[in-house]
Amino acid sequence: MQCFEEVKGKFGFGLMRLPADGAPAGYDEIKAMTDVFIENGFNYFDTAHGYLGGNSEIAFRECVAKRYPREKFLIADKLTNDYFASEEEIRPFFMSQLAACGVDYFDFYLMHAQTSTYYAKYKKCRAYETAFALKAEGKIRHVGLSFHDSPDVLDTILTEYPALEFVQIQFNYIDYDDAGIRGRECYEVCRKHGKPIIVMEPVKGGTLVNLPSDAQAVLNELHGGSAASYAIRFAAGFDGIFMVLSGVSNCTQMNENVAFMKDFQPLNGKEMNAIGKINGIFRKADLIACTACRYCVDGCPAKISIPDLFSDMNAKKQFNDWNSNWYYDVHTMGRGKASDCIACGKCEKTCPQHLPIRKLLKDVAAKFEA
Repeated sequence: MQCFEEVKGKFGFGLMRLPADGAPAGYDEIKAMTDVFIENGFNYFDTAHGYLGGNSEIAFRECVAKRYPREKFLIADKLTNDYFASEEEIRPFFMSQLAACGVDYFDFYLMHAQTSTYYAKYKKCRAYETAFALKAEGKIRHVGLSFHDSPDVLDTILTEYPALEFVQIQFNYIDYDDAGIRGRECYEVCRKHGKPIIVMEPVKGGTLVNLPSDAQAVLNELHGGSAASYAIRFAAGFDGIFMVLSGVSNCTQMNENVAFMKDFQPLNGKEMNAIGKINGIFRKADLIACTACRYCVDGCPAKISIPDLFSDMNAKKQFNDWNSNWYYDVHTMGRGKASDCIACGKCEKTCPQHLPIRKLLKDVAAKFEA
């Protein structure tokens, strides 16, 4: 298995949930977060053109690339399905990404969010071949992929493109044995092919940070770290995982993550037992397993802010108070309600969690619009 010696530490700065959506209004805090990250010896940043409406790459340029020498940071970017329709469009798009990030090369470049459908398009457009050519030209150091599908699809991709150097998968203690995400099985495919692993969604879009009270009580009995620390340490403790991405949104979160990842320690037996108890609590709670990636929102013809409505539904299930109703009104103000869904299915085709969104929206409408 390849060892990326240039990567410092197992904690990566994910640029998907930046303050002020990555716009200049949040630059002061982003710069402060970056300083804490780098000063504590970490160096891996992760972005994509679609994150925060294009602001993520630009925020990286302004807050990192312009302020630090190139040897101080590693930057990962991605080729996303929405931004090319042919082989001829890939290279110009790639060059625009370099310019947006303010760098001459990417340390890591990923074929983004691969599924069986997307993979067919990437093959047809020779996206993988283009990335390998860019690597040969020195514009990419390492080529890999991020993945959201079944283990057999991942096995096919790694078999057909053995030159891929790493894989980014969704991996956390809730999804480990989930029937839809199949985190453990995808992890095992990576190990079978000898590919180093990057973890995304270690706290499942905040679900494993804002725990139900009975789940939080289990962690409180440990008299130790935060909910986020246990989730991230769980993911980072597996063999073959060289990086865990955390989409921190403020300096408080950055300082907390740095504190427990600077001198990383895997979960011990007592802590793993606590995680097992929390899994049991979540299975009984029947919460919607949305990570708020928002891939479903852009193409929704009814302009429904689907992740926000699912968050309201989960809050209603957990706390059953007025607050979730208030936020349902906020999240539907000037946008579609759950009942406005026309059942076109576009959202389900782009959902990395494979959620039955159309059915779930009916449930949300019944709960909040009765």
